Amino acid sequence: MKEYEAIVVGGGHAGIESAFALAKKGHKTLLMSLTLNALGFMPCNPNVGGTGKGHIVREVDALGGQMGRVADMATLQTRMLNLGNGAAVHSLRNQIDKDKYHRLMKNRIERQKNLDVLEGEAAEILTEEGKVTGIRTTLGDVFACRAVVLTTGVYLDSRIIIGDYSEQCGPAGYRRSTHLSSSLKKMGLPMRRFKTGTPMRVLASSVDFDKMIVQKGDENIYPFSLMTEEKVRNVRNCYLTYTNAKTHKIILDNLDRSPLYNGSITSTGPRYCPSIETKVVRFANHDRHQIFIEPEGEDTDEMYVQGLSTSLPFDVQEDMLHSVVGLENAKIMRYGYAIEYDCLDPLALLPTLAVKNFVGLYAAGQINGSSGYEEAAGQGILAGINAGLFLEGKEPLVLTRDNSYIGVMVDDLVTKGTEEPYRMMTSRAEYRLQLRQDNADERLTEIGRQVGLVDDERYEKYQKMQAEKERIYAALRSIRYKKEQIAAVMEEKGETVPASGIGAEEFLKRTPLTVEDLIVVDPSFKDEDPFLLRRIETEIKYEGYLVKLQREIKEMQKMEKKKLPADLDYNEVDGLRIEARQRLNDVKPLSLAQASRISGVNPADIVVLMIWLQKNKL
Repeated sequence: MKEYEAIVVGGGHAGIESAFALAKKGHKTLLMSLTLNALGFMPCNPNVGGTGKGHIVREVDALGGQMGRVADMATLQTRMLNLGNGAAVHSLRNQIDKDKYHRLMKNRIERQKNLDVLEGEAAEILTEEGKVTGIRTTLGDVFACRAVVLTTGVYLDSRIIIGDYSEQCGPAGYRRSTHLSSSLKKMGLPMRRFKTGTPMRVLASSVDFDKMIVQKGDENIYPFSLMTEEKVRNVRNCYLTYTNAKTHKIILDNLDRSPLYNGSITSTGPRYCPSIETKVVRFANHDRHQIFIEPEGEDTDEMYVQGLSTSLPFDVQEDMLHSVVGLENAKIMRYGYAIEYDCLDPLALLPTLAVKNFVGLYAAGQINGSSGYEEAAGQGILAGINAGLFLEGKEPLVLTRDNSYIGVMVDDLVTKGTEEPYRMMTSRAEYRLQLRQDNADERLTEIGRQVGLVDDERYEKYQKMQAEKERIYAALRSIRYKKEQIAAVMEEKGETVPASGIGAEEFLKRTPLTVEDLIVVDPSFKDEDPFLLRRIETEIKYEGYLVKLQREIKEMQKMEKKKLPADLDYNEVDGLRIEARQRLNDVKPLSLAQASRISGVNPADIVVLMIWLQKNKL
């Protein structure tokens, strides 16, 4: 029998972060993947980041993870989304060379100390008295371990669907997991059936880009990773076009051939990334929908047709594609498809991503009902950290809604559950002004250091950055400008010029004035890190809001500290409504704050719980 401390099942974005976290913490780890060709594979969109998602990537990096650094190295184009809105929703999104990302990540995995990689299929989780003891593969091989992290993505009993055609396989034709799902069901774990999809890919030389709107990358944008020294590249463009009335008519005329509408697919798909046929039906009042043509790599002419995700038959795909301006003669290289797969009901998980009732079993990524590479990576690093802390006999890590988007995501999943593939958005975070991209390192690096993932090199760089920030703050607070120094800039921006002059910090607090204006007034700041300057500007401008937010967070933290017994039977708590008892027993919240966020539990129920806790001196 082969022995490891931990085994990670699945080599996607969640599995990679889990395996790295365990191995970097010193635990002998096995990463098992159905195929090594799919390590770090991007079966859908060729990008990392986006609204809400870019925040998670920077958080994974701050904790000591891999995604941000490798994404920077494989970037084809970088853009900051939502720059027209407040700093809280600025979101980095990079176009990625998919093959390069896979190769770089696979190479890192192969070189990582304490980490072995094996191509194989896990068929059964082995347990004794509710404790994980190992896994058995489809070949009959047995691997002993004390911790297992399930990161199976969309591969559990998966099938792809294109019109009337269906194939029992994983995404992009990769083999699927055929046995593990039934093993999990036998263990009594609650399972769901979800769906997602992907659009067609086309040959670049067959696309008329001159008819489209070019989408260039942004210059001078900070990277995902603190460890990225080189400038992130912009070597490829993206292009924007739109569907039209003809496109919509083709789709509506063929709805009876759509697996989504003729009963072939009964599983639940993502609300926030729907198929084109769903968009046309759901938003019947829209006369067009955006279509982005995006490069899949630097050494390929394959282009991703973002916005045309579909499972319609191949001939309908061709007709609707050719109805779009610029795609009239586009040659399809890969057809779009839908994919159905089994996943866990995330209410079966604790906020640590440990599976309830099974000691040493964790789950992360799309198996938990989420969607997206970034969401998977965020869960993966947390599950890997906690599997490692379990092996070390230490208290688990719970990331909270006030310190990370990862915390928001996990709390949403394990407290509220999800009836559809979960996608992170900035609107889900009530403290998003504090959870900005630019301060992810400040929020999470110390935590990453404490759990053993942030190495000396990264920590020293972080400390240097913090020292630079304090130095700049000190300078801003000590410098004062005379009226004649600031008059021209302030008058140009429509600001009243103070007769007695103004301090540098107060200068930046004025809404229309920016660090660029500050440099015009005071060239001594031109050699400072521009990203750090913009971060300081944001903190200064939003200082009042951030102080108010801290007060709200402190009140919430009081409820987080009020712990609830893990084995409490809420049927025994007098005064609780029947629905509240059922929901509380389903979730088994760890704290009063978590209980307050459960769907079906109202403020009156929380008051009852508080009285019960006081009465029982808990």
